Amino acid sequence: MNKLVSIAALTLAMSVAGIAVAEQLKPEEQIQTRQAGYSFMSWNMGKIKANLEGEFSQPQVAAAANAIAGIANSGMGALYGPGTDKDIGDVKTRVKPELFTEQEKVGEVARNFIQAANNMAEVAAMAESPEDVKSAFGKLGESCKGCHDEFRKD
Repeated sequence: MNKLVSIAALTLAMSVAGIAVAEQLKPEEQIQTRQAGYSFMSWNMGKIKANLEGEFSQPQVAAAANAIAGIANSGMGALYGPGTDKDIGDVKTRVKPELFTEQEKVGEVARNFIQAANNMAEVAAMAESPEDVKSAFGKLGESCKGCHDEFRKD
């Protein structure tokens, strides 16, 4: 129980720190930073998928899952500040306007993603085979798709 309390406190502290840093960024920098985070998560999703389809390496899967969970828990919501809802010069965004108006749905999608990312990291830490990871990886992918379907332009 103490470990869960410590993790929750650390996550809250990181989120607050993330908000303070994000407030110092210009809107175009917020867009670029969040896109970099999503690109890094996508790359790590690809690493997990490659391990499930090829030679399985538990340390690689665990490292990738931990990277995804780290970003999921980093407070990226702070990178959706005022003015980041549309393109700024050469900096393009694919976010739908609904992300800024449907806060209850955004919160639900975000919680689902964080839960799936944390679960993936826990499962990957103990996995001995691809079969041990497939369900958690599928749920993580579904949580990503849930956000894309709701809040990302094609």
